[in-house]
Amino acid sequence: MTHLRFGGRTAIGTIIITLLAAPAAFGQAAGQPAGQPGGVTDPGVRGGAPGAGGPLPGLTQLQQDFFTAARGVFQEVDSVSGTVAGAPGSGLGPRFNADSCAACHQQPNIGGTSPADNPLFAIAAKGGASSSANVVPSFITPNGPIREARFIKNPDGTPDGGVHDLFVISTRVDAKGCNIAQPNFAAAVAAGNISFRIPTPVFGAGLVETIPDGNLKTASAYISSPQASLGIASGAFNTSGNDGTITRFGWKAQNKSLLIFSGEAYNVEQGVTNEAFPNERDDTLGCRFNPTPEDATHLTDPEPSNSPASDFSSDLVNFAAFMRLSAAPTPAPATATSTQGKNQFVNVGCGNCHIPQHTMGQSVFTGANLVTISPFSDFALHNMGFGLQDQINQGAANGQQFRTAPLWGLGQRLFFLHDGRTTNLLTAIEAHASTGSEANQVIRNFNLLAARDRQAILVFLRSL
Repeated sequence: MTHLRFGGRTAIGTIIITLLAAPAAFGQAAGQPAGQPGGVTDPGVRGGAPGAGGPLPGLTQLQQDFFTAARGVFQEVDSVSGTVAGAPGSGLGPRFNADSCAACHQQPNIGGTSPADNPLFAIAAKGGASSSANVVPSFITPNGPIREARFIKNPDGTPDGGVHDLFVISTRVDAKGCNIAQPNFAAAVAAGNISFRIPTPVFGAGLVETIPDGNLKTASAYISSPQASLGIASGAFNTSGNDGTITRFGWKAQNKSLLIFSGEAYNVEQGVTNEAFPNERDDTLGCRFNPTPEDATHLTDPEPSNSPASDFSSDLVNFAAFMRLSAAPTPAPATATSTQGKNQFVNVGCGNCHIPQHTMGQSVFTGANLVTISPFSDFALHNMGFGLQDQINQGAANGQQFRTAPLWGLGQRLFFLHDGRTTNLLTAIEAHASTGSEANQVIRNFNLLAARDRQAILVFLRSL
C-alpha cells in the first residue's frame, strides 16, 4: 500500500481533508486580482553545491564501484568508430543530437538536465564537420536549453511525432563518403510543424522504477476525489501495450524501464545501435561504418576498472546502473517560508498531481525495501491544455497529455516545461492554465492567494 507523507506525517487523510477545505482560505485573498504578479518573483536557481549526482546512501563497496564506473561510461564521448582523439566511444550517428549522455544531462551535476552554456554548438563542429553540413538550428541558442526536435506531421499530413536529429556525421574526418543532409528545420519551424523536448533529470530514477504499480494506483485512487473537485480528471497511466503494466519514464511516461529508456536514448540521441535498439535509424550505405549492434555485452575485459560488473556490461546496462544507483536530489533545509510554501502548495491543489511521496518496493539492485521517496509526482498522464500541447501521441498519451513532471531537484534547474520555453518558475506555473487544462482551477487558486503565500510556494519549490 502506498503511503502519502508530508511534513513527516502519514497524510492519506490529512492531504485530502486539507484540499477539500482549501477554498475557504482562498476568499481571504479575494482582493488580489487573479493572474497579477503582485511583486511575486522567482527566487532563481538555488546556489551552493549540487544537491544531486551522487550514489545512493548505504551501498556496498561493489555497488559503489559499479556506480562510479557506470558514471564514467555515462560521460564517455563517442565518435563514429572510436578513432577521434577525446572521443573513444564508437557508434556515433549517422544522425545524432549529442555525442555523450552527459552532454545533455549535466545541470547541476552529471545526470541532470540542460546546462547554462549550450554544448550543441561545439558538438556540431566536432570531428572536423563543416558548418555547412551541421547548421545549428534557430531554436538552439548559446544560453538556451538543449532541445530535441520532433516533427508533428509527415509531408502527406499523416502523424509523425518522431525525433529528427539535429546533426549528421557528413564531412567528419571519421565518416568519409557519408553525404546525408540535416532535416529542413527552418521549413518545419516556419510551418509550425515542430515540437521540442528538453532532457529530463535521471537522479533517483532507480527509486522510481522500483515503485510497485499497485502503489501508484493506490495513490491515484486516494487522491481521485479531491482531484475531481478541482476539475482534474483522475490521472490515467500510460501502460505497456503487451503486459499492461505502468510505464513511467520520459515526458509522456512512454518508457517502461531504465534499460529501455537508455536503449532508446542511445539510439535516438547519439545514433548508437545497441542490444535494445539494434538497427541504424538511417541505413544509407555510405554512412554505415561498424558492425551492429555497436554497443554489446563484452566477452573480455580490455580496460579493467574496480567493477567487473561494469567492465563486462554493455554501455546500455551501465547507463541503467548509473541511474538505478543514483541518489535522489537532496532539498535545502526547511525554513519558515519554505514550510509555509509547502503547506500552500498542498492547499491550492498542486499536491493532487505532484503527489509528495511514494513508497518503494524491494530493489534487487540495492536490497532496499519500503523506502519512502519524495519525487512529487503521480507519474500519471494529465491533459495540460492548448497552451502546453505538443500534438505528439506516445502510447496512451495524446497530444495534450504529459506525465506529471517530478519536482525533486527543481531548485537547481535552469529551464522549465517540456520544451524549456522559460527560465522563470512563476511563468512555468502560470503556463499550466489554458483552454482544456486540468490545472485551470489549481492555477486560479494559486492566483487568489496573497502575494506572500504565492512567493512562499516559489521559495518552497526552489528549495527542492
